Amino acid sequence: MSTRLTQKDIPMIDSQSLKLIFGAVEMNDKISHYLSNGLKKKGYKAATASVLNFLGTLECGVNYGSEIARSLGVSRQMVAKTVKELCRIGYLVQVEGSGKQKQILFTELGEQLMSDSRLLLAELDAILCTTIGQVVLQETIDRINNIQSLVPQIENT
Repeated sequence: MSTRLTQKDIPMIDSQSLKLIFGAVEMNDKISHYLSNGLKKKGYKAATASVLNFLGTLECGVNYGSEIARSLGVSRQMVAKTVKELCRIGYLVQVEGSGKQKQILFTELGEQLMSDSRLLLAELDAILCTTIGQVVLQETIDRINNIQSLVPQIENT
């Protein structure tokens, strides 16, 4: 963000945290795009970034709509709509569970999609390690994790 004044002469202070946010969002977008394109080349036509983001929050075993909604910060209705579409595509299936909630499970195709996703990410890891080095990549991950752990601590002070 610029340090210039706004149109109303309100100062805009430069922020490293803001640069970190923008960088993280852009990195997420680029990796999601890389993954989506790679999966589409493998025949997963519905493997958009939003589909992959949703599926990436699910456990390999049993999932419930209310838990997914909580983890994503969205309504249960939005989860139900998304799950219905992913069932239609063939990545998920809903089965009767205990009580009122249906269990949400990956189909074999959905599990294969997630496995292929991990394979593509491992290929990206290899490219990054070759380009910037394993040590630098691990240090970057460690630093990001450190920053993530600091923010809640700062909020609580």
